[in-house]
Amino acid sequence: MTRSATISRETKETCISLSLTIGGGAGQDVECDDRFLSHMLETLGRYSGIDITLRAEGDDIHHLIEDVGIVLGQGLREAIGDTPIARMSSATVAMDDALVMTTVDLVDRPFVDIECPDQLYHHFLRSFAMAAGMTLHVMVMRGFDDHHIVEGAFKSLGICLKQALVPRDDELSTKGSVKRGV
Repeated sequence: MTRSATISRETKETCISLSLTIGGGAGQDVECDDRFLSHMLETLGRYSGIDITLRAEGDDIHHLIEDVGIVLGQGLREAIGDTPIARMSSATVAMDDALVMTTVDLVDRPFVDIECPDQLYHHFLRSFAMAAGMTLHVMVMRGFDDHHIVEGAFKSLGICLKQALVPRDDELSTKGSVKRGV
């Protein structure tokens, strides 16, 4: 079963193209105007087992981060489709001084509660989660280096996604099948 998506978004502010495959095994090929964003996307792909091919440029870092988050969320949502999945997961990651716990529920009930010292990456995570239709909680348990905290969040999110995207034979819900809105 191939779970993949190809998304493009072009505005006056950004131009983004994305191809992603859940569990594809090809790795990450990210070219972006911001090296730290590229590093975080490569980290997310590596820890989640999601192949990410992304080309992104923008007029400023805020617009770039926001639109990449939106496109990545839309791509994930499309790639999941109607496949029943494990859906929920939590992971805690230590990154030097930082200790970050992330919890997700990949159901069409978007909600975000994020602790992130960098407002740009707080905005990325929020944009990603809302576009994907997921519930996302990120809690910083310890840490003083903002880089380590943000990277710990991306690693723990990646681990959560890998676990939550495991296919199941049936829908994990007491409500029956949960249909995603279009």
